[in-house]
Amino acid sequence: MINYLKESTFAVNDVIQKAWNITKKHYFSIATLCFLMFITASASSLMAFFIKDVSKFLSIAMVFIFIMLYFTINLSLFKYIFHLMDDELNDVKIVDTLPTRQQIIRFLIATLYFVGCIFGVYLVVILIAFPLIYTGLDVTIVKNVAISVGIIAIFITWLRISFFPFFIIDKNSKPFESIKLSLATTKGNFTKILLLLVILGGGYLIYLLLNYLQWPIVAFIVNILSSFIIVPLSSVALTVAYRKISGEYQGDEHPDILHNIV
Repeated sequence: MINYLKESTFAVNDVIQKAWNITKKHYFSIATLCFLMFITASASSLMAFFIKDVSKFLSIAMVFIFIMLYFTINLSLFKYIFHLMDDELNDVKIVDTLPTRQQIIRFLIATLYFVGCIFGVYLVVILIAFPLIYTGLDVTIVKNVAISVGIIAIFITWLRISFFPFFIIDKNSKPFESIKLSLATTKGNFTKILLLLVILGGGYLIYLLLNYLQWPIVAFIVNILSSFIIVPLSSVALTVAYRKISGEYQGDEHPDILHNIV
């Protein structure tokens, strides 16, 4: 187990190092796309707030437009990072990395599958726990345990299938196929991905700790540094991690779900 953790740590270090080199060389272009995503998300919230009393239909339409715009920029970011990894010597305009209409549609459908998988896993946990109520156990205890196990199951499921956008952009996979490929390629790599997320989320955890200690100025500085450094680095690191685990994948080109759950 200790050797496995060491190997996982070294693998994560390689991903972080490669991601840092890419981010350092192309920081402004990557940060620009991240900033556009932030502006889009903020603008959608403000727009929905200001026009919610004017027209519900208009409010829903604007939210849909901003969601589409946000997803388009997000997929463009991944596509741009792929270009930097595969052909770093030749420059490419951000406009040239826009996803195709088919990729956007496949991403939206896969997102619905993604949400369905999350709710499906939680529902299975609840259904398994429900008969325990009739065994004489305390209902509150059964409820708390079921919720806790459900949250853990949701987190594991989210982590296992969250790489589906990369397969759509990189391999032009179909929606459900991208979910299955994400599940298959992350099999055996859960610890590595978890360690990567812990390292990348370290800045935000420090920010929460400083807020808890009531050091607002220091917390603000850490939050600013995290926003301008960790966010772009995280996008690159996740893309590098995807390329690494997909490159090492030796399984079926069209994997099934049952053999890749555990």
